[in-house]
Parts: sequence; C-alpha cells; structure tokens
Amino acid sequence: PDPVKKVLIVDDEPDVMKVVSFRLEKAGYGIVTAANGAIALAMIADAPPDLILLDLRMPVMDGYDVCNKLKGDETLKRIPVIVVTASSGGNIADMMNKTKADEYLIKPFDPDELLKKVRHFIG
Repeated sequence: PDPVKKVLIVDDEPDVMKVVSFRLEKAGYGIVTAANGAIALAMIADAPPDLILLDLRMPVMDGYDVCNKLKGDETLKRIPVIVVTASSGGNIADMMNKTKADEYLIKPFDPDELLKKVRHFIG
C-alpha cells in the first residue's frame, strides 16, 4: 500500500483544525497541525508534508509570509498550498497572486469541497 499522504493544517482556530483534521483523517490522510506560521515553517523544514492547508490571518507569522517563503524555496515550492481564508471580501485573484498559493477555500467551507481540492493535488 502507498504510504499515507501527510497534510499540514496551519490555523490558529482550534475548532477549524478539529473539523478539518477529522474529515481528512476519515478520508485516510495523515494530519499534522501548527497554530501559527512560524511553527509551520519549522515543521515543514523537518518533515515536508504532501500538502499544506494554510490560514491567512494568524498571529506571529501570517499565511502570506509562510506561503511566500515556501514558494521561494527550491526544495519546498512543489508542495501544494491551499489557502483558507474568511475574507471573501476583496479580490481573490489578488490574494492568490500575493500568496502564490495553488488553490483557495473560503471559510466557512463545505468539507466535501475541501476533500475534492486535497484529492486533486495529492490523490
């Protein structure tokens, strides 16, 4: 059997983390979590995940900084990043441009939509 695909969830809201973790674990993914961008980057350096779900608004280091660091790094830029944001106001294209993320989800999102996007990138 294939090794379990690992998803890193970076979000400062424990409830969001719980729901997302539960859905992805049920679908057979391995889950690791980080409460802010600085922790996430340290974890990614140690053990790069197969995909990252990244909240944009967080303390310490926000999702924009995390995503730009990842996408600017030769060894890490191939990791798909799905940005999760509550801000539907504003221009999505602009946000995607600024983060260089691969995909996005607007909170609150449908868990099936989440699974579809995750599967699109890592099966």
